[in-house]
Formats: sequence, C-alpha cells, structure tokens
Amino acid sequence: MNATPPRGLPQVITLSKQTYSFWNVIHKNFPKVERFGIGTKIDQTFLSFIEIVFYLSYLPKEHKISFLGKAINKMDSLKFFTQMAWENKFIASEKYTDLMKNFEEIGRQLGGWKKGLEK
Repeated sequence: MNATPPRGLPQVITLSKQTYSFWNVIHKNFPKVERFGIGTKIDQTFLSFIEIVFYLSYLPKEHKISFLGKAINKMDSLKFFTQMAWENKFIASEKYTDLMKNFEEIGRQLGGWKKGLEK
C-alpha cells in the first residue's frame, strides 16, 4: 500500500520520514549494548530533527530562518553520530552509503529552503 502524504507538507518532511523508517531497520540490528548507546543517540537526534522540520512547515516566514539553522545543525549532528556508528562497524557500508545519500539530499533541500527565504 502506497500512502499519499498529507497535502502541503514540504518534500523534506516526506524524505525525512522515509529515511527514518530506513534508519529504524538499521537500528534494530545494532548489537544490544550499542543499540541503547549510540543507536539511541542517533534515534533521538533523528526524531528531534524531524520534529524541528515539521514545526518549520507551520512557522511564519520571519521565524523559519532561525529554525532552519537549528534543523541544519541537527542534521550535521546526525551525520556525525551515524559516521561514528559506521566507523565502529555497527552499520554496514552499503546501508551507511544509502543513509548518507538521503542525509545529503535532505541537507540540500534545507539549504535551498533557507536560501529561498533569505532572498
């Protein structure tokens, strides 16, 4: 079943939700100790990021730029902790590559959104 996202939500939210679902499968396969350590840190950071991006879609224009900065910072943290997990071999290289491609696309969308608001 292919559910259609609610009307009006920015593409970055849809991609973030899809990427979180992909991450969730990876997280479930972490060794138990790491799943509750760095895995939980990544998970909490990811959920916090999605929450910020969701709020962004409802904020007035004058508040969006500062929240976009927060979202971009969260994404940078997410990339950093995910890289740490990969370096410690908790994430397979092919899954890490797919995750990073999505993170990069999300980052491009956020950057474009911010650039559009700054003009």
